[in-house]
Amino acid sequence: MLPPGAIEAPAKINVTLEVLAKRADGYHGIRSVMLPIGLHDAVRWQPAPGFSFTCDDAAPRNGTNLVVRAFRALGIEPPLDVTLEKRIPTGGGLGGGSSDGAAVLRAAAAGAFGALGEKDFLAIARGLGSDVPFFLVETGALVEGTGERVTALGALPEWWVVLVVPPVPVATAGAFNALDAARGDNYESRPRNTSPSLAAVEAVQRGDFVATVKLSMNDFEEVIAAREPLVAQSLDALRAAGARLARLTGSGSSCFALAESETEARAIAGRLTPPSGATVHVVPLDHAKVWR
Repeated sequence: MLPPGAIEAPAKINVTLEVLAKRADGYHGIRSVMLPIGLHDAVRWQPAPGFSFTCDDAAPRNGTNLVVRAFRALGIEPPLDVTLEKRIPTGGGLGGGSSDGAAVLRAAAAGAFGALGEKDFLAIARGLGSDVPFFLVETGALVEGTGERVTALGALPEWWVVLVVPPVPVATAGAFNALDAARGDNYESRPRNTSPSLAAVEAVQRGDFVATVKLSMNDFEEVIAAREPLVAQSLDALRAAGARLARLTGSGSSCFALAESETEARAIAGRLTPPSGATVHVVPLDHAKVWR
């Protein structure tokens, strides 16, 4: 009988997010420096007569949930009651669903669900979604292509994040459509040697906070802030509270301030006046044991 177990699934922020021109397959290329943060979902399992799945949140409870999809992609339905405990808001650009699916793959790779034979976990992750491969590396990474090319950054600085999640979800497909409408055919060429994301990789690895702040950018931010007043208010609130870096994460709606220390983060949070209905989290970057 398989033993009980649990694994955490961190959220992420995008320090940079470059949206490049559409490729021949119709998808946009991206370059992004993503960092995991200490806001987690948890996937738990207990022995059972057969496989079942429950979730304590409004996230899907059926086969569309990435936890269930990850088990199916592995080709297994182990005799377990699997529960997803949601703490990461959905529709906020924090990658919670992708992280949940990746957590199942990481647990499987560690043998939690028995011997599975040869599995190409990276290929499975790519098939589940564009952000899933990132969450396999358990640290920050440069993410390229449509999310399938992931270069781990190693151990991360001891930085903190003040996260503001306004009560409005932003659909990723709609965000891309809005950016396409704003840009038309004017997708500027960004060679790798002028990429802010590649420069930000080096800044993060050096622990150079000032350089990271200067290099941070998100191509979605202007268009989403213009469409969603609560996003604009969240960014303004973070800046008014003294954030040296206030940025949209992913395609939104969540916004974050990056802070160099816990003291700085809590001072920002103490001065913050978030939009009505928004939730605020003060968390460190996530540091997995494998990278300590």
